Order: sequence, then C-alpha cells, then structure tokens
Amino acid sequence: MSATLNTELNLKAPDDFYEALIDTHRDLPEAESHALNARLVLLLANHIGDMTVLQQALTLARDPSAGDLS
Repeated sequence: MSATLNTELNLKAPDDFYEALIDTHRDLPEAESHALNARLVLLLANHIGDMTVLQQALTLARDPSAGDLS
C-alpha cells in the first residue's frame, strides 16, 4: 500500500504555525526569504521521506485544481 498525501487539517494550532512562519521571515531580504523557504521545503521533504507523497504534494502545489489525489 503506497502512502497518500494528507490534505486534511492536521495542525493542532494552524494559526500559531502561520504566525511562527511569518515571524521567521520577518525582516529578511527577499533572496534570504526564498532561501529560507527552500531549506524548509528540503527539511520537511526529508522528514516525509516518501517519494509518492512528495510527488503528490508537488503536483497539488503546482496545480491546486488537481484536487483529490487518492
């Protein structure tokens, strides 16, 4: 059985995460902000570790209308 991207709300405190994300970017020049995003994506991709799930995430991020990927 292959893994599937979970697109249901899974954060216990989504507003807290959003605030932390915005705070992390605060006062960074645009290039550093982009670099931070790239590092964050790579760290989280490594944590996920499943290429099937990562490919589903890439597809959905590029085209949100891709909808249900199950």
